Amino acid sequence: MRFVVTGGAGFVGSHLVKLLVREGHQVKVIDNLHTGKMENLEKVIEDIEFCKLDIQDFDSMEKELKDTEGVFHQAALTVVQDSFKIPEKYHNVNVDGTENIFKIAQKNNFKVVYASSSSVYGHQDIVPILENFEKKPINPYGKTKLDDEVLAEKYAKQGVGIIGLRYFNIFGKGQTLEYAGVITKFLDRLRDKESPIIFGTGSQIRDFIHVEDIAKANLLAMKSDVSFTHANIGTGNSISILELAKIMIDISGLKLEPIMEKALEGDIEKSQSDNSLARKLFNWKPEKRLEDWLKETIK
Repeated sequence: MRFVVTGGAGFVGSHLVKLLVREGHQVKVIDNLHTGKMENLEKVIEDIEFCKLDIQDFDSMEKELKDTEGVFHQAALTVVQDSFKIPEKYHNVNVDGTENIFKIAQKNNFKVVYASSSSVYGHQDIVPILENFEKKPINPYGKTKLDDEVLAEKYAKQGVGIIGLRYFNIFGKGQTLEYAGVITKFLDRLRDKESPIIFGTGSQIRDFIHVEDIAKANLLAMKSDVSFTHANIGTGNSISILELAKIMIDISGLKLEPIMEKALEGDIEKSQSDNSLARKLFNWKPEKRLEDWLKETIK
């Protein structure tokens, strides 16, 4: 099939592109290279079409999407702390840019699988989190993702096939500070034989999901008969940030203790998915274990 991946030079997008190429699909990557990197696509660059383009450019996007059979929309600004500083830019890219994709999908009749986020839930007292829990994002980034979901429902009611995947905390090869930044930061500190820095008490819990499992979820959602839904993509398990730091220190063999600092603005306390909907609708399940990856990466 002919697919387009927006943000395809980024962390998640590039893993998805490689999976699509392995599966024998024709792939066009659209990326403005704001955070994406061409080196992420080095291994498949001869097998894809690349277009440097911003999703906010509606006319150019319409031309590039005219012959596609499906769009995996991964392009977005994702750094929570930055979203407090430049909320208007986050809205322009994450909301207006996403609506461009939905509008073109409506006109050209293709399906969209797009990246939503667990950040739409905000603080939740009960975990694991189900899809029907109240949505109450606590930062501008999460608000843009919730705005996208409102738009998705609007366009779905007009006949557009749209599936939003609410990613929990992503990790894996090539990860950047934009995704699962805590793991990246801990790894950087340990490589320099320095203690990991924890912001807050360390009691915050996270559901870490491997990027290859994210990529598979996207493809299975696209192939599915589901025309509209929003589904959690996480492992269903959780680990505290303090526990994560201690595990990583233990694997490194260094005699260190985490450094505790003031909590970050917009940081969620409890994030753990109930992933039963994605398992049921897409026949998807997570396969990569965080601790196995940490052992392999740190050693």
